[in-house]
This record gives sequence, C-alpha cells and structure tokens, in this order.
Amino acid sequence: MAPWNAMPMTNLVVDIVKKRRGVILDDELIRALKKELGSEPSEAELNAALLQLEINGLVHVSQITKTKRRIEVITEAETFLAVDED
Repeated sequence: MAPWNAMPMTNLVVDIVKKRRGVILDDELIRALKKELGSEPSEAELNAALLQLEINGLVHVSQITKTKRRIEVITEAETFLAVDED
C-alpha cells in the first residue's frame, strides 16, 4: 500500500510544471512525481489528474508523438479553444 500524501496529485503536478518554467514532457513529469512521492504514479492516476487540470483550465496537454505528451500551464494571457470553438 502506498503511503498517504498530504498534497493532492493535481496540485503536485501544477507545482512541478511551474518549477519547469511552465512546460514539461510527460516522462519528465513522471520522474519528478516519482521523486516527490517516493513511488511512480499509475498511468490512470496521472491521466485523471491531467484531465481534471485541463477541464479546470489550468493546464493544456498536447500530443507530440504517439507516446509523448507536452504539458504546459495556462497563464492569464493564454487561452486554448476546444474543438469546433471559433
């Protein structure tokens, strides 16, 4: 059983990305989370956290290659449109 962490995964992800100047690749994020948590988060946990952050408008996740994603923090000056939003 994994030890309990006082900071929610979503907050931890945002903090890590902000420390990296607002942009990080998913494999770097997984390494940073492993260092912070002591164990590697499951793919489902990471995807759930990224989805929640993207829904809340805090980060934008874009696919670079089939297996690599780019995560960036959305600042006040930036906006991303959803599909079919013009």
